[in-house]
Amino acid sequence: MREDYKKGGKAKKKKDSRLERAGVSGYNKPKRTPKHSKKSHVVVAKEGDKIKTIRFGEQGASTAGKPKAGESDRMKKKRASFKARHAKNIAKGKMSAAYWANKVKW
Repeated sequence: MREDYKKGGKAKKKKDSRLERAGVSGYNKPKRTPKHSKKSHVVVAKEGDKIKTIRFGEQGASTAGKPKAGESDRMKKKRASFKARHAKNIAKGKMSAAYWANKVKW
């Protein structure tokens, strides 16, 4: 039992296996997954006491990132269309893939 305690008598917090499996540094911290066959990002989402691993984003999508200076009208419309099309799912919050895709990729 001694190995469970650091100096000062406080117990170590064991890292959640879902964080290790996904390879992320903490809850609600998205990470790129360049070697995944279909999805471009992964996040271990936590809302209250619910925890869920979410993979999101199309691998190789050209619209990824924040709006660039001098972005074409076509890209602006594409970005707006995504947000309008997925608005209902984005509104569901941190436990939906659409929320994370909107936050990270669009």
